[in-house]
Amino acid sequence: MEAARRVGAWMFRNRGWLPVPLLVGMVASPVAFPAAGLVIVCAGEALRLWAVGHIGLPSRTRGEGAHRVVDSGPYALVRNPLYVGNVLIFAGLGVMTWPWALVAAPLLAVEYHFIVAWEESNLLAKLGSEYADYCSRVRRWVPRWGSDPRGAWDGREALRSERSTLAALAIVLGVMAVAGR
Repeated sequence: MEAARRVGAWMFRNRGWLPVPLLVGMVASPVAFPAAGLVIVCAGEALRLWAVGHIGLPSRTRGEGAHRVVDSGPYALVRNPLYVGNVLIFAGLGVMTWPWALVAAPLLAVEYHFIVAWEESNLLAKLGSEYADYCSRVRRWVPRWGSDPRGAWDGREALRSERSTLAALAIVLGVMAVAGR
């Protein structure tokens, strides 16, 4: 169990660069289904923008920065909407550069398994029964429809927080378009 926590902590700290080799492979591949892939990428980024507009800058921490349970917006539906958004983004890029979707899915499943296990144990230790109650109401990955996602959304904060993700997506999609793949 301690080894899994160490792996999760390492993956969390390095989550910004871990997908880079996958992105390089995707960018170097011919584009198979650009329109379908782009729709999925946009859905993933829309989910991320919705999520960071509710959670704010703590989503960008490299440490254990959560100070409260956020249960509005997409956090009322799933506990990890940012990671679900990432999976959609990579699924979309994988569809664009088929068959990379078959590589991305298992890699992200393993990465997020360890990261989420580490994050959840930290949140439970830090926030206690409030977080345990949240976990009992909201599923980790699959939405429980019927929850009320209302809450304050800060679009300016969302765009500010997502600027690096948006820049990376623009670069990746731009390189793919210019290369004519």
